[in-house]
Amino acid sequence: MNGADGRQLPLGFRHRPAYSDDDFLIADSNREAVRWIDSWPNWPAPGLVIYGPPGCGKTHLAQVFRARTGAVTVRAEMLTDEGFGELLTRAGAGIVDDADQVFTDVQLFHVYNLVVGEGGKLLFTAKAPVRDWNIALPDAKSRLTALPSAGVGLPEDTLIEAVLAKLFSDRQLRVDATVIKFMMRRMERSLDMAQRLVEAIDLAALEDHKNVTLPLVRGVFDSYGNGENL
Repeated sequence: MNGADGRQLPLGFRHRPAYSDDDFLIADSNREAVRWIDSWPNWPAPGLVIYGPPGCGKTHLAQVFRARTGAVTVRAEMLTDEGFGELLTRAGAGIVDDADQVFTDVQLFHVYNLVVGEGGKLLFTAKAPVRDWNIALPDAKSRLTALPSAGVGLPEDTLIEAVLAKLFSDRQLRVDATVIKFMMRRMERSLDMAQRLVEAIDLAALEDHKNVTLPLVRGVFDSYGNGENL
């Protein structure tokens, strides 16, 4: 579809990121968490907590877990649904994303009891370890604190470079190594930022009928303040 000035207008479809096991890149920053996911269902406890800063890859790990287990992703509004307990019991596993940001301690305890009472497993993701969550309910605190946990750090440079190359490849975009080196010098070190920048670069190339070149990428960075305004 072309606009009045002849430029191609990108359609309103977002690129769907790949979240399979094979698509996850392992590095020192996430190795321990990957080992825990790989050891399912032989966890020594009814749940696992994966924590780390935004952009470290927690979402991808949770999606890998969901693909392997058929786990239900728990949202706070689901807790009042009459069939919620049956849904979780049938799935046998649940994912509680942003547990320390979105859920109250009462809600966390409710989900824990629903799943664990039926012999299921829970994966919690959070920004901080359980000891730093705002949990006042003693029973909830003792059970959640007892769960094994794995911290995920911000990705190292080698991982960011590999992720950028993969994100471009997923979109069938060929880029020169100088483009990735340029991006590495200017971007925030997070997987979330890598995703947003590659999406913006893809859209810019589509709009302008251009290949992904260093001048085009430099223009995207200048337009979006190195990605901070994306």
